[in-house]
Amino acid sequence: MKEVKLAECGLSYAVVSIMGPQSSGKSTLLNNLFGTNFREMDAFKGRSQTTKGIWMARCNGIEPCTLVMDLEGTDGRERGEDDTAFEKQSALFALAVSDIVLINMWCHDIGREQAANKPLLKTVFQVMMRLFSPRKTTLLFVIRDKTRTPLENLEPVLREDIQKIWDSVPKPQAHKETPLSEFFNVEVVALSSFEEKEEQFREQVASLRQRFHHSIAPGGLAGDRRGVVPASGFSFSSEQIWKVIKENKDLDLPAHKVMVATVRCEEIANEKYASFVANEDWCQLEEAVQSGPIPGFGKKLNSLLDTYLSE
Repeated sequence: MKEVKLAECGLSYAVVSIMGPQSSGKSTLLNNLFGTNFREMDAFKGRSQTTKGIWMARCNGIEPCTLVMDLEGTDGRERGEDDTAFEKQSALFALAVSDIVLINMWCHDIGREQAANKPLLKTVFQVMMRLFSPRKTTLLFVIRDKTRTPLENLEPVLREDIQKIWDSVPKPQAHKETPLSEFFNVEVVALSSFEEKEEQFREQVASLRQRFHHSIAPGGLAGDRRGVVPASGFSFSSEQIWKVIKENKDLDLPAHKVMVATVRCEEIANEKYASFVANEDWCQLEEAVQSGPIPGFGKKLNSLLDTYLSE
């Protein structure tokens, strides 16, 4: 975070994450979309887990400052079929800290009962119930290896699939009748096959990339800025969120934001104080006052304080 100077961004930053089946080209998409260097699968070595855990990088050439997270595949055999704990934890973490979540999915899965992304979406919707967030997250569905079927024909079927999954997820009493649109903004794009139509794929990705420029503007992909933690507190906030998730507790983001603000204010106050007492002008003033009253002491002290508090 220090290397990318995130703390200087204030509220002008966005966080993007990606979820999807293992070996579905998530890292390849991110690297082409954002100019990152996430490790990609070697097709000649067969399909296996490439990304383990959660990795983060800054996007190149996109303003506002945009951080992107590459998440471990959601259906990998390496962790075992029964071990969904990390999958749910990482999904909840991504939803808690991200403005935009890319859902990477195969075109041939649309409309299928046994689609690879269905367990993932159920996980996303279930954990969202544990996330008391004041803002809506954008779910950007990226349909991979698009066939000749036009997007305008695919999108309604996909949205119907999404709605069915939302309806089937058990909800607390308070959200029994809450529509999906209260929690998420749903967007859909389609990309050609990277391996078979690489030139088309790169053109489509370049077009998609434009949507991430000025993403935090009203109406943008990350336009809902309610409850955003200032960039200077992002690292601490993320650490605390992960700690809460690991303890299997519900995340109350408004209360969490107050806690982060309190801690960050204390840090800033301590930094200012340490810098002030080390200041040469203050040290001379403090030394001089030991010998007796100093003409204009109040004015000199106020001038020093104003300088430090305005930085």
